[in-house]
Amino acid sequence: MRKELPISILSSVQKPERYTGMEFGSCMKDLSTVKVSIALAFPDVYEVGMSYLGFRILYYILNQDPEVAAERTYAPWTDMEDKMRAAQLKLTTLESTRALKEFDFVGFTLQYELAYSNILNMLDLGGITVLAQDRGEDEPFVIAGGPCVYNPEPLTDFVDFFIVGEGEEVMPELMNLCKSWKAEGKPGGRAGFLQRVVKLAGIYVPSFYDVTYNEDGTFAGIKPNNQLAPQTVLKRIVKDLNAIMFPTSDIVPYGKIIHDRIMLEIFRGCSRGCRFCHAGMVYRPVRERRKEVLKDLAHKLVEATGYDEISLVSLSSADYSCLAPLIHELVQELKEERVSISLPSLRIDSFSVDIAKEVQAVRKSGLTFAPEAGSQHMRDVINKGVTEENLMQAVGAAFANGWSSVKLYFMLGLPEETDEDILAIADLAKKVQWKYKEITGHGGCHVTVSVASFVPKPYTAFQWFGQNSLEEIKRKQNMLRDALKIKNITYQYHAALTSVIEAVFARGDRRLGKVLYAAWQDGAKFDGWSEHFSFERWQQAITAQGLSIEFYANRQRNNQEIFPWEHVQPGVDKAFLRREYEKALVGELTKDCRHGVCTGCGVCQKLDAKIIDWKEEK
Repeated sequence: MRKELPISILSSVQKPERYTGMEFGSCMKDLSTVKVSIALAFPDVYEVGMSYLGFRILYYILNQDPEVAAERTYAPWTDMEDKMRAAQLKLTTLESTRALKEFDFVGFTLQYELAYSNILNMLDLGGITVLAQDRGEDEPFVIAGGPCVYNPEPLTDFVDFFIVGEGEEVMPELMNLCKSWKAEGKPGGRAGFLQRVVKLAGIYVPSFYDVTYNEDGTFAGIKPNNQLAPQTVLKRIVKDLNAIMFPTSDIVPYGKIIHDRIMLEIFRGCSRGCRFCHAGMVYRPVRERRKEVLKDLAHKLVEATGYDEISLVSLSSADYSCLAPLIHELVQELKEERVSISLPSLRIDSFSVDIAKEVQAVRKSGLTFAPEAGSQHMRDVINKGVTEENLMQAVGAAFANGWSSVKLYFMLGLPEETDEDILAIADLAKKVQWKYKEITGHGGCHVTVSVASFVPKPYTAFQWFGQNSLEEIKRKQNMLRDALKIKNITYQYHAALTSVIEAVFARGDRRLGKVLYAAWQDGAKFDGWSEHFSFERWQQAITAQGLSIEFYANRQRNNQEIFPWEHVQPGVDKAFLRREYEKALVGELTKDCRHGVCTGCGVCQKLDAKIIDWKEEK
């Protein structure tokens, strides 16, 4: 029986549709009749969490089992939290409105390091003991997965176990394991279940491991303290995406969400080898879905949801081997229903104006490209594999066909970067404007330059690199701002302060658990939102534990150093990543392995998997 939130509360908060539930397409089950229940928890507001495809996929797959209920919960915005705490209301799921503490599992998606404080806050609001070691026998198992799982250590104080890798196959296995354990009377209690779950491939139980540190504070190593726990946990992957379920119906929200459209995943993985890119390494190898499968899914989703836009998503959608025929056929088959097809940001060297015209036949918008760096020197350092000529050809073709605005994504703070490399971003933006004038004979081209501060991430070639200091990031941002004071150029940049704390947690260890707990107790929440982020609060929490920001974020790590995350493996060899780092220092490129020679990253061999590219298969 659903227990609705009081109208007095809903009417007094921003966007009440975040909390009402009952959306079209949501799955409502009677929790008293199912054998296992899981609250899928996204540690950000509804409109952000509802836009995350992985969350939707797991919700759909788990609910195919009539004995399992998967429900959703999101972080309440601060106005709602204040009302809930004043009225002593627990955080519930949207479907049954039961408190999180009443579920068998609460599963968090780790999408962004600055959402970690929200995890603690949601546990507390849901009536669950925040520290895993203090959790009672009748409390849910708190689990977590997602891209940030490849360094889970800062969260080990709070999470009972982690799902490493892709969840479509391992999550149903976990539900079945729980059914058996409960049917047998829960032998051994919580500890007994952890003894069972650790035997599943891709499961990391942090309490089954002990860590040590060197005298200088660096990480010395990690060893299992339980004979069932493996020395390393290798990620789970789906070897053939065509063989698994993908949602053929979806939840349609009442209010607008960030990505308010059908999201159709055309392939998984990327082999381009950009040296800064965490996703490009941890999601390997490339596995494409068949064009026929995608078309079938698209038609079913349009019919089930009524959406009038389909976004073809992947890490590098323009690299899909059957992209042109897929788009052409979808546009033709769906044009009577006025359904448009969209792509994320486009690669400069694979841009096709014909494809761009076709995807914007229904709705026209600006084009987005990601050169990532302004100079050829820096593009070679990061192994971007594109040139200024590629960009000029791409924007020139677009301008000749009627486009007059373009958005360009860049990063600053990369290894080997000089001031000249930073100023080259401004020069490139001006050259794009000049290209427009050359093509059209007049001005008026609008260029948006969006610049992110580089954050070194685990399992990338730049995991050894010390992030630029806060002062240096700000100096570079200001230098570029001054260089971009040009008519019709908009400069957007991300706050340097948040990038620093992101780097701390991206490359952190278990000692940061106490930091996270202290910062949360001091009011940390929604740290990815500028109006709630407090650098001083994090600085104080880190210092209070005898730690430093510089140690985690800014310190250059040597070749012999052991990283705190090496026991949780996406399959990429550390030696390969080190070779890539050394090649970056001299600007040497590594070719894409997808259509050529194996580059030796080790993923296919370790995972007994292979690249699935339908153009190559023919």
